[in-house]
Amino acid sequence: MASGTVNGRSASSSRRWGSERPLGTEQIAAASGTSYAPRSCDLFDVDVEVKARAVLSIFLILPLCFACFLGGGSSTKSPGVPVPSLKMENVAFHSGSGGTIRAWFVRGARGAGAVLLLHGAGSDRKSMSGRAAFLHALGFTVLAPDLQGNGESPGDHVTYGVRESLDASAAMDFLHTEMPGERVGVIGVSMGGAASVLGSGPLPADAFVLESVYPTIRQALSDRLATWFGPLGFAGRWLTSPVISILGSEIGVTEDELKPIDRIGEVHVPLLMIAGTADRYTPLVEAESLFAHARGTKSFWAVDGASHEDIHAYQPLEYERRVGSFLERYLRAAQPQ
Repeated sequence: MASGTVNGRSASSSRRWGSERPLGTEQIAAASGTSYAPRSCDLFDVDVEVKARAVLSIFLILPLCFACFLGGGSSTKSPGVPVPSLKMENVAFHSGSGGTIRAWFVRGARGAGAVLLLHGAGSDRKSMSGRAAFLHALGFTVLAPDLQGNGESPGDHVTYGVRESLDASAAMDFLHTEMPGERVGVIGVSMGGAASVLGSGPLPADAFVLESVYPTIRQALSDRLATWFGPLGFAGRWLTSPVISILGSEIGVTEDELKPIDRIGEVHVPLLMIAGTADRYTPLVEAESLFAHARGTKSFWAVDGASHEDIHAYQPLEYERRVGSFLERYLRAAQPQ
């Protein structure tokens, strides 16, 4: 496992989630071979940590199935096809995460404001193209990067917001350089929203839109394990600590670094938080707890029936009305009286 420095701390810190013991292929075969069934009654027939490692191996082997959480390095390495109606520029800039971040950049009207779009885990900038289109139609400048380990941007491990916060910071610097004097807003989806508040602190933005953001990595993982294990969801929650131990040693990030609920109170600009009422990965009660820790001007939109999905695609007209008016209100230059 590579080591390095993240936010001034050594990635090989002793305050790691777990040990450095590598994932054993023989253990995986024993635990996840043809006789292994996550929903079966033989769940406790193997050692807990072996089972946890088997679960983690399945996550890594099937990243597309679990893209909402793990997203361990996108298999898509092309920038995709830009939206035909937008004059998208392919741009690149260096990030403190260690690599060159690739992004789409669309210039808008001067004084109309700019918006940074941060995608979720296992996704990339293409998932933000619908948002980019409607925002540009309103006159906003838009920047949509591939966060490290996703799309075209290099990275060994997705870190659920920690190293990605360095990419978000570099993207914000790029916007401020290219569009000096513009007010900048952030739309962060799931991991992208976490990245906007983690690391050295919330981005220096003028407004935040956070969608489906987890309060703590422990809750995020526990909710996903419980969902994936179905009727044996209690067993999935029981595996949370062992899997966190393994996952932490794999990605080189501590559990304490992945607590947006501890950082959201540092956001002192207008905030719009969005959550689905049917989201099983970030249940509404958890989204509400994150919102409760936010200070200052804030509003909450509970999207009826939405799960952990693309809220813009789920309810496009209402999304564009709410998010568009929110960003116009706080990012547009003051009009002379």
